[in-house]
Amino acid sequence: MNATYKIDLHTDGACSGNPGPGGWAAILVCEQLGLERELSGGEALTTNNRMELLAAINGLEAIKKPALVTIYTDSRYLADAFSKHWVDNWRSNGWKTSKREPVLNRELWERLIPLVERFSVRFVWVRGHAGNSYNERCDALAVAQRKMHEV
Repeated sequence: MNATYKIDLHTDGACSGNPGPGGWAAILVCEQLGLERELSGGEALTTNNRMELLAAINGLEAIKKPALVTIYTDSRYLADAFSKHWVDNWRSNGWKTSKREPVLNRELWERLIPLVERFSVRFVWVRGHAGNSYNERCDALAVAQRKMHEV
């Protein structure tokens, strides 16, 4: 892949109760083009981890050209799954965890993995609610979506 653009993808998920109503948000930033794009959505009954995964999935699906993508997330679940090669182990173990239990959210991992493989992706974990402006903005968007999906 000949990546033309460098894109920062900031993601976050929010859930009230776990499961409960939830929201996800992604902000794509391409400084080369001077562009920012915000995406968000939610579900009435979901989990925080599902929302974290959907933020990354929807963010990557919005990228249409080859790119070097850095995903900034406050989710250890998301970042560690790739940086610690959990996804590779899950796939080689027939989608079982190290405890031989089925991997949760498999259908979302199966959507996300090809997207990560399509781009050159690097995951960076950021501390949530610690003053990172993009993380704070993603949190606000995700919370707004969560509130829209409350019954």
